[in-house]
Amino acid sequence: MPELRRLLATAGVSDPFWREVRKSKEAPAQVRRALERGADTVFVWGGDGMVQRSADALAGSGVALAVVPAGTANLFAANLGIPTDIEAAVAIGLHGERRLLDMGRMNGERFAVMAGVGFDAMMIRDAGKGGLKERLGRAAYVWSGSGNLRVKPFRARIEVDGGAWYKGDASCILVGNVGRLAGGVPVFADARPDDGELDLGLVTAEGLLEWSRVLARTALGKPTASPFVRTTRVRSVKVKLKRKVLYELDGGERGKAKSFTVKIQPAALNVCVPS
Repeated sequence: MPELRRLLATAGVSDPFWREVRKSKEAPAQVRRALERGADTVFVWGGDGMVQRSADALAGSGVALAVVPAGTANLFAANLGIPTDIEAAVAIGLHGERRLLDMGRMNGERFAVMAGVGFDAMMIRDAGKGGLKERLGRAAYVWSGSGNLRVKPFRARIEVDGGAWYKGDASCILVGNVGRLAGGVPVFADARPDDGELDLGLVTAEGLLEWSRVLARTALGKPTASPFVRTTRVRSVKVKLKRKVLYELDGGERGKAKSFTVKIQPAALNVCVPS
């Protein structure tokens, strides 16, 4: 934090409206206070959870979001080419381009990276248990993911843009606004955060053998080559499940849902990006 203050002061921002929060869920209230004070750029220092909560509050305001990456994965920043180096990230916030990006909306919240149901959400939940993520970093997701490969699939009925798309067993449903996971692994090869569409991915794998095949194809950058993966482009997706299943937004566990709708909100967020 002192380094961020120093860099802003060096750039002539000597008395910014400054707020520190203990948890990401406290961020929206402070973002709204900044908007009330007439801010034209809001710097957010933190991981994907902090960025998601802040972006949700900024959506539709036109005020620019400047991300200073911290935390474990930083998928939003990585997909936009925003470096983890604090000095470079601050320079982008002050002097970079401004780009209008889409956001997805699910259960009353917007997300900038991905929403996940099933395996993805359980992996994120377990990575956060007992300080595992703090101790192991990104490796915590590998560890927690391996522990969920035997989880029983759930029955799902999925409609895309008003038409039936899938009915059957599913182990993971992803709706993405960007294309790359941690380490630059592409899960949605053609995804763009400003194309007015979201990418929908469905995984039907069950058990170690099928999941191993999916993960191997994903690591090679070809997840759709797996017979257990289906993808499509959507503006809206409606999902009904046989039972309540855990879901997450931008790497933050939310709870369980039995039915939900995800819709695109085009050009919702003004973001500072590299020139």
